[in-house]
Amino acid sequence: MISASIVLYHNKFEEISSLINSILSSVDVNISNIFLIDNSSNDSLKTLKFIDKKVIYIFNNKNLGYGKGHNIGLRIALKEKNKYHIVINPDVKLGDAVIQKIAGFMNENPDVGQVMPKVLYPNGQVQYLCKLIPSPFDLFIRIFIPKKIFKKRRNLFQLKFTNYDKIMEVPYLSGCFMFLRTKVLDDIGLFDERFFMYPEDIDLTRRINEKYKTIFYPKTFIYHAHAKESFKKIKLLYIHLLNLIIYFNKWGWIFDSKRRKINKRILKQLN
Repeated sequence: MISASIVLYHNKFEEISSLINSILSSVDVNISNIFLIDNSSNDSLKTLKFIDKKVIYIFNNKNLGYGKGHNIGLRIALKEKNKYHIVINPDVKLGDAVIQKIAGFMNENPDVGQVMPKVLYPNGQVQYLCKLIPSPFDLFIRIFIPKKIFKKRRNLFQLKFTNYDKIMEVPYLSGCFMFLRTKVLDDIGLFDERFFMYPEDIDLTRRINEKYKTIFYPKTFIYHAHAKESFKKIKLLYIHLLNLIIYFNKWGWIFDSKRRKINKRILKQLN
């Protein structure tokens, strides 16, 4: 059985209903439930639950944050012993047979704990969302420094030299679409709820990668309307930076021996 969760925050009804229907229409896939975790200030999206009996609407009446919201669905998935669970952003559109293909790949590779497909912008361009474990400097230049500066460092961090055209192990996969093996989460834990938003995907992927493989699988794809809102709005930028402080306080700022060891291993595999 495969379940999925989508954390909502004042999203457009049409956007979410389209995503729900695309998940439900996946052939040869046993979808148990789609959990809609609504962090909005009102329950105007509750009518989404009438799309199908598999849609479970949960209204929180406050913004719990991204990881804490998804943990609600993940705990139910673990309790029901679903084999896989998909964490999906509301602004995602599924490519052809993406769920079937990734489930098939994971069935054949029991040492894989997490998979991300190729992620495209709506215009078809590749989003470079395969990354090494970041240092504070990597995230600082990504947020504050123009792209043409430190270009070589950026390209290495985003593993652009791989051309994103082969299956590869990656220690930091984007949270926009996380195809997760639930027994792995039962082992290493769920999202760290200290993170309100942004670095929770870095943290979860690297924790999985310490014991299992975290894989980029480009044989299928999704579309993601990646808005980078924290780069545009001061309040979200503040939240982003605050949560990065929490992240580096947890894992280490300059001295993070695990980061160096993981990145060295990954680069050796890919070169």
